[in-house]
Amino acid sequence: MDRHFDREASWRVIDALRLQVADLFDDLPREQWATRSLCDAWTVRDVGAHLSLAALTPLREVLGFAVRSGFRFDPMIREATLARARSRTDAEVVSDLRSLVGNRRLAPGTLWRDPLLDVLVHAQDIARPLGLPAPEEPRAAAVAAEWAWARAFPFFPGRRLKGLRLVATDVDWSRGSGEEVHGPVTSLLLLSVGRRTAFDELGGPGADRARAAAAR
Repeated sequence: MDRHFDREASWRVIDALRLQVADLFDDLPREQWATRSLCDAWTVRDVGAHLSLAALTPLREVLGFAVRSGFRFDPMIREATLARARSRTDAEVVSDLRSLVGNRRLAPGTLWRDPLLDVLVHAQDIARPLGLPAPEEPRAAAVAAEWAWARAFPFFPGRRLKGLRLVATDVDWSRGSGEEVHGPVTSLLLLSVGRRTAFDELGGPGADRARAAAAR
């Protein structure tokens, strides 16, 4: 973990990335808002709406989704995101993102590294399927990747990528043990959270196993 990348540094990156995603939507033709994102259940528009979910959704609504989902995390997040996307106009999706600058509200049970991981991954979820350059924040991505491994839930990278050692080529970060998989830390972050992308950027003797694990 980068000890110099603290809570305040994290929030500065979160603010900047939220604005960059808002700018991306401003320049995006409306027909591309329906492009399927790297999140299987969501379009890029849905992901944009999701990025304001934790900070702007009243707690009582969150609890309602939790109850209706039987307190299952993935269904709760999926349905809450789709409901928010349906309730917001395109302009509101963008204005919500801009309104978050300076907002430090966290979802129940989360810490400051969670929204950092969230925005770093979801910026890629939006940009990559559209063939657009996504923001690169290697130091922040290393902190987020370390958090994904240390926290485990809900991605469980240590279990999914057992027998592999991930080594970043652009920052000082590595995790796991076994056959090496190397590449940019952002690509390793996406691999760690189960995204089926960035495979061309991965190398090393464990790369094929990593691709197979992500494809499951």
